[in-house]
Amino acid sequence: MGIKTFMNFLPKDTNGCPFLLLAPMEGVGDAPFRKAIASIGGFDEAIKDFLRVPKNAHIKSLAKVYIANEIAPIPLAAQIMGSDVELMAQMAIELENRGALHIDLNFGCPSKIVNGRGSGASLLKNPAILEKIAKRVVEAVSIPVSIKMRSGYHDISLFKENLLAAEGSGVKYITLHPRTKVQEYDSSANWALIAEAKSILKIPVVGNGDIFSLNDALRMLKDTGCDGLMIGRGALINPFIFNQIKSHFSKKEYKSFFCDLVKYLEKYICELADDIQMRTKINKLKQIMSFLFQGNEILLKNRMAVLSYKGTELQELMDLAIPFLKEGFEKC
Repeated sequence: MGIKTFMNFLPKDTNGCPFLLLAPMEGVGDAPFRKAIASIGGFDEAIKDFLRVPKNAHIKSLAKVYIANEIAPIPLAAQIMGSDVELMAQMAIELENRGALHIDLNFGCPSKIVNGRGSGASLLKNPAILEKIAKRVVEAVSIPVSIKMRSGYHDISLFKENLLAAEGSGVKYITLHPRTKVQEYDSSANWALIAEAKSILKIPVVGNGDIFSLNDALRMLKDTGCDGLMIGRGALINPFIFNQIKSHFSKKEYKSFFCDLVKYLEKYICELADDIQMRTKINKLKQIMSFLFQGNEILLKNRMAVLSYKGTELQELMDLAIPFLKEGFEKC
């Protein structure tokens, strides 16, 4: 398959905006968040938080958590993580049968539990195994397969080897989060490694890490030459970021309204499962708000007033937070 065909998998829009992806985020990036931010939109595809494939996996039961049309018409890719070659292939087949149009392989999760079981970023210690798993999944399905990876485990000594192993497996593109496993989310993402990956690989590279604003997005594109952008925490802090990027390329001013932010939070609340306890719902809403309140200095100074809420009513928490959000939103 030629380079041109690879590039067509991450098409720019008619205004030249690169392909924009909502990152998978364990814990916070769940279905309620995806549905809430999909109501704002702007991104071309979302990737579901990883589905772990343990060595005793019951494939059909585990795969039921993936719902292909969850945020339709926006596509939702399925991400899987594991180290058993055949079980990973079987899971990919089952997800394709459930309507997945794209499988992403997680070779970047820094969790100690995950890595202690030989999955996630631990596979970056052995490029040959990484390639074996990815190649088998590529062979097992008819839909595109991609890889999300970090720059290394302890260090970047195997960086090039892992990149070439990923490309050799036949995946359509890689998403690079340029921190090692041991760095987790400490220190700045090393965007120079994304540029280096672009110089090494023939397949597309999606840049990921420390994109918190339109200016960050434009700087990553300029500094790295990456083919697409994947944004995670930046979308939690600023749910309008994808639309801001799209509007920049269309040369149209994007005006976000405070009422849209309120609707986003209301949609999130609406999508929380009925069978979870109220305290859990409140804690999840506070988690979402903790990111929103990092958005600017005005919000940040009021963050603890919201996070220290001890009540038992979601609407009461909203009533507490909205005046702060309105002040920060209108002055940012």
